[in-house]
Amino acid sequence: IMDCINAKYVSQKISKTRWRPVSASSLQQPELLATGSWDNEVQMRVFFFGFFFNLFQFLDQDRLVTASSSGAVTIYNLKSESQTLSVLHTWEGAHHYQCARAPCTAVVCSSPELVSVGEDGRVVLYKADQSRIVRTIENADSSTIHAVTFLRTAEVLTVNSIGQLKLWDLRQGNEPAQILTLTGDRVPLHCVDKHPNQQHIVATGGQDGMLCIWDVRQGSVPFSLMEAHSAEMWEVHFHPSNPDHLFTCSEDGSLLHWETSSGSDTPSFLQGRNSSMMSRSATAPAGGNQSLISAWLSGDSSKGRLETTHMLPSQTLSVNSLDVLGQCLVCGTDGEAVYIHRRVLV
Repeated sequence: IMDCINAKYVSQKISKTRWRPVSASSLQQPELLATGSWDNEVQMRVFFFGFFFNLFQFLDQDRLVTASSSGAVTIYNLKSESQTLSVLHTWEGAHHYQCARAPCTAVVCSSPELVSVGEDGRVVLYKADQSRIVRTIENADSSTIHAVTFLRTAEVLTVNSIGQLKLWDLRQGNEPAQILTLTGDRVPLHCVDKHPNQQHIVATGGQDGMLCIWDVRQGSVPFSLMEAHSAEMWEVHFHPSNPDHLFTCSEDGSLLHWETSSGSDTPSFLQGRNSSMMSRSATAPAGGNQSLISAWLSGDSSKGRLETTHMLPSQTLSVNSLDVLGQCLVCGTDGEAVYIHRRVLV
């Protein structure tokens, strides 16, 4: 597995990494990625570019949305030939306190809509082709919102610093449609991602390094809790086209590839593989019809297998961000390195 990894050292701590999307009809692997940093100026690279923002998402192949610690959200146009960015529009001070600007903590895109969240507890909705902010939920949270994801076109899910998930219907009022929470200690949640095919299935990670799987249709507590990392989990991502695979990265310097199968036998992609560990799952009760259950929601270990593999050659400094597209995985670290794996088995 280590023979497939290419490390690039870039003299800046990497806070975010994202592959540029490829067209749905294209069979080619992604070739261009963006990296963001908080401790260096703009830098150009042969195969990627870096810039002085620590939060961003691709809106589409040609546009990139960034969010900054000054509370501004900006859309850039990407010129592939020169690998340069030009500003299309900026929403200044989208996140703010009464007398000062507030850091934006996350941004998510579902073209043409985009949503940002911040330390000010606001949820802000924009449209890429409109210069005015579409809507602001002023008091969405009394604590810091750490991450956001679209569940459906008009529904977003946020996670906060007191262990809560809040589901927002952007067509409705200023109250969350649903609140889910970790039981016991209010462990801050840092990241969230939805299952690409079954939007009711959500994965989160937080300060305690636990991977939580939630079914937002059933109850208000996580369906399962799994021991993942020994420190804060910074990002979690389902594979976009094969969601039986999931990836997590952490302050502890590790990047894990999680693989699940609904079959009782070891699936073909696990045969002959050296797995670093088998996770222990503590499954919460869930009712309802389970006939069309995802492998991630299979509480019976005889029906669902879950294994994890370490994806980096050794423990590094904090792995702050990861992205996966096709067989290509990228992550960025505090060790001023970008790791690229082009043959992920999914």
